Amino acid sequence: MGAELLGPDQAQPDDVVLAWEGKDVIAVRLPQLSDSLDHILAAMERRHGMPLAELDRRTKQEVVRTLEARGAFSVRHGVETVAGALGVSRFTVYNYLNRDNGPRPSSRARGRVRAAQRRGRPSSGSSGDGLLHERNFNKVLTWCCGGR
Repeated sequence: MGAELLGPDQAQPDDVVLAWEGKDVIAVRLPQLSDSLDHILAAMERRHGMPLAELDRRTKQEVVRTLEARGAFSVRHGVETVAGALGVSRFTVYNYLNRDNGPRPSSRARGRVRAAQRRGRPSSGSSGDGLLHERNFNKVLTWCCGGR
């Protein structure tokens, strides 16, 4: 949401360059992640036709799953922001997240996950070359551009 697509020659150091079959094809300039979360929440309210806080519990759980898939919880204070929009506590959001993810990890493991999430950018693949590899191409487009 709110990402800008550019030619690979226009990419700046903070942009994500997408490569296909070894050739740079497009660059994605991501907005501040906290702004993106606000855009995502507003779009979800429009889609449901009412404030998210007025949704029933099952629909709120679906919203949390969708937000997790879109990377909403990689934003600092993302859980708090989502909880406020849904009219529930942070604890409830964590319960919704853990409901589908099986047994709850140890607090040490949760700390490692939160530390990784604070980095706030999608993975660029394992080579560390700054390019997004083919296997992650569609995932990043969905994350930053709302599936368009």
